[in-house]
Amino acid sequence: MNETRLHRLEATDERQYMIREGYEVYEKQGAPLGAIAFHYHSFYEIIYVLEGEYSSMLENQTYHMKKGDLLLIDCNVMHKYHFIEKKHDTSKRIILWVTREMLQSLSGEEMDLSACFRGQSSCAYHFPIYYEEMLRGYLLKLVMAELPDVFSPQAKQVLDRGYLTLFFVYLNMLCSRREYGFSREDTIFHPMAAQVADYIENHIGEPISVEELARQVHMSKYHFLRKFKEQTGVTVHSFVLHKRLIRASEELLQGVNMTQVWQNAGFSDYSSFLRNFKHAFGMPPGRYRKEML
Repeated sequence: MNETRLHRLEATDERQYMIREGYEVYEKQGAPLGAIAFHYHSFYEIIYVLEGEYSSMLENQTYHMKKGDLLLIDCNVMHKYHFIEKKHDTSKRIILWVTREMLQSLSGEEMDLSACFRGQSSCAYHFPIYYEEMLRGYLLKLVMAELPDVFSPQAKQVLDRGYLTLFFVYLNMLCSRREYGFSREDTIFHPMAAQVADYIENHIGEPISVEELARQVHMSKYHFLRKFKEQTGVTVHSFVLHKRLIRASEELLQGVNMTQVWQNAGFSDYSSFLRNFKHAFGMPPGRYRKEML
């Protein structure tokens, strides 16, 4: 009997962009050492733990997940794998990436299927076994490169849209139940990262110095630089830059004038904004706005 072929990503694969239109689903095994620094993307991400344990830091909270848990990551949220030596070597996960446009096309007028990513008190969930097994079943169907007895790629594509719709309909209903979200005991709050992120958000259009950020968290400059890199996996400069780019990308999609976009995000000039935006998103801001709207 032939082994079922699955879409897989190697644990060391650093790719954080989509190569398919609409959505991608992969199985990933082992500690993902290609994702130990903060990163973000313009699509939604869901991580489902099939086996073992897994930990992830979103902005200022770390979630320690076990078999059956799901983590929901909104667009443009800074996140990274939280490394614990030998803890996740046997971890197996399903990774789902899906665009805003895809969820909009599945939603219809009655239900916004992207709502589960916003406005919740937790980003991680553990559902009762019946619902968890149902969601896992849909994900396992999606991650299969081929479905038994389905010989047409077109039929597989239609079925996948159905599984994707069912998955998100049930996920949205379940996420609205507060009791299924992670409790405080399952998460670690990082006050330094929270203070730094809050200050940057509130002063995003201004020059922001390392010295001022260090004062906000009552540390010396060099102690702050070391602790921040240790906790987030990125330098302070890189963190501030990416926060500016996230703000710019959001305003682009809101139709803000291009000059106002880079000024509101705190860039000193357009050329600096353009260079950094193209490096982060792989395209100039004008094209980004055209393709994402």
